[in-house]
Formats: sequence, C-alpha cells, structure tokens
Amino acid sequence: MNQAPIFIAFAGMHLPPRIAAILTWVFIAYLFRRDFQQKPDVTRALWIPFLWIFFIASRSTSQWFTLFGLPTGGGSLEEGTPLDAAVQFGLMAAGFFVLTKRQVNLAEVFRNNAWLTVFLLYCFIAVAWSDFPFVAFKRWFKMLGNPIMVLIIFSEPDTKEALITLLKRCAYVLVPLSILFIRYYEEWGRYYDEWTGGTANTGVTIDKNMLGCSCLVLGLFFFWDLLKILRSNKSKFRRNELVLNLTFLCMIWWLLQKANSATSLVAFVAGMLVMTLLGRRFVNRRLIGTYVLAGAVLVAVAELSFGLFSRLIELVGRDSTLTGRTGVWKECLAIHINPIFGVGFQSFWLGDRLEKLWSLHWWHANEAHNGYLETYLNLGLLGLAILVGLLIATFCKARRELLNDFDFGRFRLGFLATIVVYNWTESTFQGINVLFFAFWLIAIDYPRNCLAPVEEFPETGSAEEMELFYLPHADSKSVIL
Repeated sequence: MNQAPIFIAFAGMHLPPRIAAILTWVFIAYLFRRDFQQKPDVTRALWIPFLWIFFIASRSTSQWFTLFGLPTGGGSLEEGTPLDAAVQFGLMAAGFFVLTKRQVNLAEVFRNNAWLTVFLLYCFIAVAWSDFPFVAFKRWFKMLGNPIMVLIIFSEPDTKEALITLLKRCAYVLVPLSILFIRYYEEWGRYYDEWTGGTANTGVTIDKNMLGCSCLVLGLFFFWDLLKILRSNKSKFRRNELVLNLTFLCMIWWLLQKANSATSLVAFVAGMLVMTLLGRRFVNRRLIGTYVLAGAVLVAVAELSFGLFSRLIELVGRDSTLTGRTGVWKECLAIHINPIFGVGFQSFWLGDRLEKLWSLHWWHANEAHNGYLETYLNLGLLGLAILVGLLIATFCKARRELLNDFDFGRFRLGFLATIVVYNWTESTFQGINVLFFAFWLIAIDYPRNCLAPVEEFPETGSAEEMELFYLPHADSKSVIL
C-alpha cells in the first residue's frame, strides 16, 4: 500500500513533536525501502552527489552540527569553517576518484562543452585581479564540485534513471523534514523576519528564499516526472508513481506557500508552463527558437506599453521595489568597479565594498539579488557576455535534445526557463547552490559511452571490490546525451 497520502494526513494533524518525528522517519524509511525494492539501475557512487545536494539544498555540515549543539570551530564570511571545507573537499575527491575509475575523458567533455569551458576558465582568470585572490580561488575550486557530481550522474549505466533516483532520494529526506521542522520544531524551522518582524519559515534550510529555491528544484523535477509518467502505459507501477509524484507536489506546494518566496513561486510556474506547452500538439518542436524570440519581443512590448513587470509583481503581493531589491541594485552600481573585467571572481561582497554597503542599512545584504548584475559586478561586461553566450548555447543543446530525447529535452528547457527567471531577483550563477547545480545538469553535454558493470567482488577491502565503477567497452559507440 502506498503510504504517501497517509503522511499528508499526519502532517495536517496536531501531534506531539516526538510522535510527529517518529512518523516522519518511518515515512522516510518507507520511501527508501520502496526505492531499494525497485532495484534501480544505479551504483553506490550515486550517494556522493546525494550528499552534495543534501548539504547545498539544506544546511552546511557545520550548521547541522550547530543545530544539535555540537561545536564545529570558528568560521568567517571569507573562509567558511574548516569542517565545511573538509566535507566539500572529501566529496569532491571521492567524486573525482569515481570519474577516474570510470575513465571519464575530461578532454572530450571540455571539447563538447566549449561555452562552459570558457566560463570556467574566465572565472579562474578573474581570480587574478581579485582583492582577495586566495578567497576567490577557494570559491572557484569549490564550484568545480558541481560538474564533478553531474559527471558522476551522466556516467551511470542509465543516466535518466540515475537522475530520477537521485532527485527522488533527496526529496525523500528534505521535503518531509522541512514539514516536520516548520510544524513541530519551530526553533529549527522558523525565524523572525528582519523586514516584517513576523515569523518566516525555513524548514531544513537557513532562510525562506533558500527553502523556496530547494522546493523549486524538487517541485519542477516531480512535475516533469509526472508528465513523463502520464505518457506511459497503464500499470500498477504507473499508478503508484502517479500517487507518489502528486503527493510530493502537494507537500512541495505547501512548503512554497510557507516559504512565501515570490521569486521561487513565479519561477516554478514559468518552468511548469514551459514543460506543459512543449507537450502540446500545436507546438512545433523545430520552431522552439522562433517561439522564444517572438515571446521575448512580446514581453518587451508589453513592458514598454503598460509595465508588465510591475503588474506581475503586484499579483504576487510584492511592491514595485521588490522588497528593497531595486535600491540594492542602485547602490551596487554606484560602487566603482572595472566595467570590463569586474572586481574578480566572487569578490564584490568582500572588504571595503561590503563595509560601505552594510553601512547604508540596518540589514546586511550579501548578494545583489540579481544573477546578471552579480555577474557584471564580479566578472564585468566580458563575464556577462560569456554568461549570455552560455545560456544561449544551453538553449541550443536543449532544443536539439527535444528531437532526440523529448523527455530530457523538456527537462532541460523547463529548468532553463526557471533559472533565467529566478536570477532576475536572486543570484545563483556562481558558487554552490542547488539551482546552479541544476544549471550544470542541463548545460553539460556528455559524450557517454555504453558502460558495462565490472564484476562484483566480495567485501575484501581491496581496491578491486567496487561495483561502484563502470568501465566502457573498447568497441562502444559514443552517444551525445
């Protein structure tokens, strides 16, 4: 019997916190047991990106330790904490070890992803003119964790199944625990909003916008998976998957409402709309580029004619200043920077610039709340141009994918629309965050060989034991995903 609807009923009841926690963990255990019983064609190496996503979509390792009263040592905005750095480096090292064992050809990955390669190289070069080059380099190095984790997924025996299994496993933990924290453990799942003085919900994350972003990624995934399942033949498996997807969509929608993040909600709707339209018969998949161009022209005309953007903002209950964001934009642009090259990779919110901006308000911003402006401040017009080229290249890949693998092409275009919209009032194009991880998922083309599993060895502790690793056949044909 599918237990997912039962959890929603329990979530809506008022229970003692300890009972609610037990029921939540029972529900999570049921979901993982169900997952293991289905025996997905994935390797144990998939737990590495699982842990990576878990931490970037919720709280860092040190923040989880602090939540339970465990000391983790000091940290700072520039340096972070040693524990977080150790965990991130450990996951990246483990991921790189897996890629090495699988004989992933990084040179070919770079050749098939020219714009991503240029973007990474330019970010690395931009470390050189940062006021804090060591901090900038560490941040650039951490960003490499995203492509490492994505390549683990793409080098699995079945990429699509690995992607679905990974994101479901993340949702199995993050979504129920967020509901538990908000409803029964307010000291963990809520805080007082510095803007309104009211209560803001965070769930397993550290602020409401981060909760909204995590729900956005997982919600759009479940919506995509729902559309995919609806196209399959009727069966008991199909029925159970539909119940599971609808249940999680209901829970995620509840969390989005609790997060009260207008940006996440608008981006979520935009992504769902794109995915839905792509499946309509009247849409010619070969003319997607024309549709996008025509849509951009219509949006521009509507904005110039009657202020479309301001009206949309009012519809989601926000003022024309986007909760003070437009003021932050003006203040950031007033800071003197090199307009061509910027101030250096992820270096704008450091040093004197940070102190000057913080002195202007009682609240302390640490990002520009606009991904395109943030890119300009750090990387200049040159970096912004490379980012636009990367977005266009990603769109072209997704458009071609629609003709070869419609489901994954729809996944890529839906998430691309979401990312473009979301970065209008938030910044996710650099660093480590769950939406930037999703961007790497849709931006990378991997020349995937047909992979075959090595034989399973007994647990001897030797390096040969791993059924983690899959090695390519020498006569396999290369396929572009």
